[in-house]
Amino acid sequence: MTKSKLLPLAILLGITLSSGHSHAQVRDSVVVNLYTIVFYEGDTIPYIKLREVVKYGKRRFKSRSEMNQYYKMIRNLKLTYPYAQLAKYKLLEMNEDLKMIKTERERREYINQAEKELRMQYEKDLRKFTVSQGKMLMKLIDRETGATSYDLVKELKGGFSATFWQGVARLFGSNLKVKFDPEGEDKLLNELIGLYEKGLL
Repeated sequence: MTKSKLLPLAILLGITLSSGHSHAQVRDSVVVNLYTIVFYEGDTIPYIKLREVVKYGKRRFKSRSEMNQYYKMIRNLKLTYPYAQLAKYKLLEMNEDLKMIKTERERREYINQAEKELRMQYEKDLRKFTVSQGKMLMKLIDRETGATSYDLVKELKGGFSATFWQGVARLFGSNLKVKFDPEGEDKLLNELIGLYEKGLL
């Protein structure tokens, strides 16, 4: 197993318009905006929801190496973030399904089938991940699900499987128990995630 084929398989286990927002109607080529209104202290006030604006100062780099690391982080984020989202929604779906399953045997069969389907869909892509991309994905999974990759594997596959995959991860300088630290070493990554989620990267 090469570094680029590390553990992604093991760890994978805005604004919408509504009646409360503005709408545009065209009358004789004139655009008319309609807004919800609220009553405040006897006054009638239009209610307009403004989009959040995020602004950061111009980034300055101490060296070309630091600049390259920054843009590498952005590339890795764009690649791994969709898989972290997939892991979150797949976990939510599985947890809902597992609530309906009564026996341990059916639970194992369900989890094994779900794992098989994930492998068929995503194994080819995930095997292309580098070690740094795999590490980022593990951090993002912790951020999105509130559980480390180790915890997820242990919960779904059992302690033996979690220990086995953690051992494999260690051989390649990785760690399934890695956590997302938005106020510490992952502060920059957290900032970039905010920009990415708003379509600004």
